[in-house]
Amino acid sequence: MTRESAGAPSPRPGEKDIEDLAAARLSLSGQHELWAAQTEAVFSFLQDGLPTSVVMSFGVDDAGHFWFATVEGRHQVRAVDADDRVAIAVSSTGTDLAGRRMVALRGTATIHRDRDVVRRTIEWLAPRLAPEDPEAFVRLLDSPRRVVLEVEPTRVTSSHDSSRLAGDGRGRRRED
Repeated sequence: MTRESAGAPSPRPGEKDIEDLAAARLSLSGQHELWAAQTEAVFSFLQDGLPTSVVMSFGVDDAGHFWFATVEGRHQVRAVDADDRVAIAVSSTGTDLAGRRMVALRGTATIHRDRDVVRRTIEWLAPRLAPEDPEAFVRLLDSPRRVVLEVEPTRVTSSHDSSRLAGDGRGRRRED
């Protein structure tokens, strides 16, 4: 007689193994919490037809669009000019969030070169990325070749929230 047929409850995800992590997906509210806590993301793009990535500071606006400040001529800018399909991965590493959380998504990138858009974006990002002296950060980023990348997410490709697993997601037990 199996555990299930004996009326015993099925094991929670992460209790026996972590083969099926579907129950450990990061909720939409968890994604917003992650984006508010984390300031860096992996920004992936195609360069010469091959995938490559850089780590960049970001902000997410009320519409769920990601914003990155960069400089004209950098690899990511040239790549987006050639192909606007990108991917972003954000993890909770380095934040105060409990557990391990991550979300990866695909999106479409737009390069904003208009000086007013660039200035407004860096002024919006500055308190988030340099809370101790946002004005100094704005002065540093307000350079002639500065551009901003806006990414409109089109699909979440994967996500994870270890707090939704039994134990700690590493095989150790915890009090749930």
